[in-house]
Amino acid sequence: MSPTSETPLIVPELVVLDAAAGPNKTDVIEFLANTVAAAGRASTNEGLAADALAREATAPTGIPGGIAIPHCRSPHVLAASLGFARLASPVDFGAADGQEADLIFMIAAPSGADDVHLKLLAKLARGLMQKEFTDALRGASSAEEVARIVTEQVQPELLEDAAPAEAASAEPAASPAPAPAAGGEGRVIVGVSSCPTGIAHTFMAAEALEQAGKDRGITVAIEGQGSGKIDYLDPDLVARADAVIFAHDLPVKGRERFAGKPMIDVGVKAAVNDAGKLVDEALAAIENPDAPRVPAGGDGGGGGGEAAEEEEVHWARRLQRAVMTGVSYMIPFVAAGGLLIALGFLFGGYEIALTPEGGTQSVAQTVVQDYTLWNLPGAVEGAGGHSGFLLYLGSVFLLLGQAAMGFLVPALAGYIAFGLAGRPGIAPGFAMGVVATAVGSGFIGGLIGGILAGFFAAWLTGLNVPKWLRGLMPVVIIPLGTTLVIGSIMYMLLGKPLAALMEGLTNGLTNMSGGGSAIVLGIILGLMMCFDLGGPVNKAAYLFGTAGLAAQTDASYEIMATVMAAGMVPPLALSLATFVRPRLFNKAEIENGRSAWLLGLSFISEGAIPFAAADPLRVIPATMAGGAVTGALTMALHVGSRAPHGGVFVFFAIENFLGFIIAILIGALISAALVVVLKSLGKDKKAAATA
Repeated sequence: MSPTSETPLIVPELVVLDAAAGPNKTDVIEFLANTVAAAGRASTNEGLAADALAREATAPTGIPGGIAIPHCRSPHVLAASLGFARLASPVDFGAADGQEADLIFMIAAPSGADDVHLKLLAKLARGLMQKEFTDALRGASSAEEVARIVTEQVQPELLEDAAPAEAASAEPAASPAPAPAAGGEGRVIVGVSSCPTGIAHTFMAAEALEQAGKDRGITVAIEGQGSGKIDYLDPDLVARADAVIFAHDLPVKGRERFAGKPMIDVGVKAAVNDAGKLVDEALAAIENPDAPRVPAGGDGGGGGGEAAEEEEVHWARRLQRAVMTGVSYMIPFVAAGGLLIALGFLFGGYEIALTPEGGTQSVAQTVVQDYTLWNLPGAVEGAGGHSGFLLYLGSVFLLLGQAAMGFLVPALAGYIAFGLAGRPGIAPGFAMGVVATAVGSGFIGGLIGGILAGFFAAWLTGLNVPKWLRGLMPVVIIPLGTTLVIGSIMYMLLGKPLAALMEGLTNGLTNMSGGGSAIVLGIILGLMMCFDLGGPVNKAAYLFGTAGLAAQTDASYEIMATVMAAGMVPPLALSLATFVRPRLFNKAEIENGRSAWLLGLSFISEGAIPFAAADPLRVIPATMAGGAVTGALTMALHVGSRAPHGGVFVFFAIENFLGFIIAILIGALISAALVVVLKSLGKDKKAAATA
């Protein structure tokens, strides 16, 4: 199905009334995923459910008023859709008011959702903050009526020729503004809202704040910086504003526009849960000369408010964020490239990566160069007996994977520089990554080159240049100057020392491929993977593992297997613990445990975050212990992985798969047992204290 602006987001087939979807939110999400897939809006219900549950694991999607909005972007979604269930028995989705939800919207957006559909989804998010809209949904008597109510809210143009509505319209009638709050008459408050996904909470926060302003008889205008094109606030309105509210989980774009104004700065959920309180605080800040204010300072014509905002942060914090940005953007290259290489080996055999004796190119290069789909290879020297279509397909996949992996260092360097300097840092950062590869300094050279390019580009961005030159700064001056200066430093001063350091580390890694040293390394990597579950320490261990895959040595494969196996332990262990001793966990944790096993098998360590956040002193040490054991065992059993991600689902790329499973199971059992013991001790102490 082709997603266009003419495609209704919701149709009766996507609506289920008085549904018995199950006792917990996992059941409800899976129920709605089935509904969306059955309506032909998703290619697979399992894939959509897995993506929605992975998003749910990062933060609950329940909101005050008995509403929940599980949502995700997913490659399994064929057209932007809204699945809706009015539950017969409400289910806890973790709302701040503690109320269980009976109105559940699943927002299913395609991975490449365009601006049109994102705007429609934003209208829905705003509608959910209107009591008239939710009351109409609770009172609807048929799926057709629900579809019409929602369509009136998000796509009214589709109903222009329809008969007058029988049910209450989703657009509430304008009501007279209440009397202004004391001291609020004529006040103007502006602000920005944003959330990581940029689909739901961004616009719900904006609607809640604007509605709170109407309730107080003042003007509140919020700019939703969600996915897609941003509708920026009118500069004249910003200039007249008396105060600013930032309700955001992402950096505010164009923050310098609000310089000098009294500021309320909170996370996006604070606005969704209690917008009125934030508006009252903003009104109070207007009268308070000591209230925090938006710092002055623009981008110097260099492009983007992100750089201005980052100047307020300590340089070490900026550097940490930038490195994490680089790693995050690098991971898709690693995942795509590594999995393609693994598929190449599956179809064509491991020999296709080798160069025959006396040859100048690998078997895969020879096959792709000399053969086509209409001229499939027969016996090829060095192909290990493989021939025909599978050899050709494996060779193509291998070369595609190697091409993607070739971007590993440039992407790391480019997006580190982007994290420090914004868009002007991308080009010089990528250039430094290519230089690092050329001089043989690998990911260490990319790391250093990206950092230097980012800081230098940020410095150039902050220069006070004449107006006539500002337009050239981000597109010419900054990329040219940064590439020239930092590139020269990399080639002439840092290239050889960094290459020597990289060679020393590579040799050390090779020497640790067997014996007690490998086991010690496995323990260290296991501890790192389980320490902060997707945080900086976890990412550092993962980067260490993936960066070595390019070497294609037994040692690098063993490192990757250790990193992946240890990262699978926490969610598996917590899922097992909730199953064995459910009385030690609350209702939300038990529900998370029911999906955590799938996240663990897929190597998504973040599935354990809700447990670690709720009880870090017991959960984190327990998972680290299991991860350390798993790391030691994978090294001792010489388990290797040619794939950087995928968990048990890339079994074909794992050497000694049985050892891989044994190591994970033992580590998960140890962690689960420790979690149960530590939580039981804590519960006993609490009971004794209250006796």
